[in-house]
Amino acid sequence: MARTESAMLPLGTPAPEFSLPDVVSGRTVDLKSAAGPKGLLVMFICRHCPFVKHLEKALAQMGRDYQNKGIGIVAISSNDAVNYPDDAPDSLAVQARELGFVFPYLYDESQEIARAYDATCTPDFFLFDQNLKLVYRGQFDDSRPGNDVPVTGKDLRAAMDALLSEQPIHPVQKPSIGCNIKWK
Repeated sequence: MARTESAMLPLGTPAPEFSLPDVVSGRTVDLKSAAGPKGLLVMFICRHCPFVKHLEKALAQMGRDYQNKGIGIVAISSNDAVNYPDDAPDSLAVQARELGFVFPYLYDESQEIARAYDATCTPDFFLFDQNLKLVYRGQFDDSRPGNDVPVTGKDLRAAMDALLSEQPIHPVQKPSIGCNIKWK
């Protein structure tokens, strides 16, 4: 497990386009259809990473908590499924069903979307405003496997709440830390 930090894409960066299959429904989801009227959260996650496993239940809860508030949410897995079969689409679909994800879980087989977002780790979070400009990138919270800090999602939730209430999002943002994306 290689501890890798977010690349911290510059704030204000436009959301890169995507059009990817949802591992649960099979339908194609693109940037415009995923975005809500207030913005879009793009999460790069997977099934096998211990950093994702550590907070996956909280991610599912966050999805339910923000489901009808105006911020679209998508999860994307870009890992090499040949060498990491737990991250293959069928396995991701099981994860999504078991956890009750209410957001699309997309598979980026070509890894082009992860590269476009400069995603480097799982989990990696990118929050965009209603104009699809980056307003937050970084960690879910300070919790990591084994550090005994409770999983709350406080950093990401604070950014989402500020976006929803049209308040400024604090510009000092801590990088996410997780497993590196498994490149082909």
